Amino acid sequence: MPQSLQEQVDQLRRDLFDLNAEVYANNFTASQDFNKYSTFTSRLRVPNLAATPATCEVGEVCCVSGKLRVCSAANTWTIVGTQT
Repeated sequence: MPQSLQEQVDQLRRDLFDLNAEVYANNFTASQDFNKYSTFTSRLRVPNLAATPATCEVGEVCCVSGKLRVCSAANTWTIVGTQT
């Protein structure tokens, strides 16, 4: 039995609402991937820590004792550049 036009419209609205909720519902992961061409219009804040964390994911950055460090491999921190 075919649905009435109003029932079809109501069903489409419900489907669209569900789709929007699925697409826009906090689809963020713990880390975001910024490619080398990303441009920032404000400062990038880097955590200033007393010691390097025991665990890290590749690409994380932090500042310890005034030296910028990057996680170069799983759980491995490397000082960036030739900082003194």
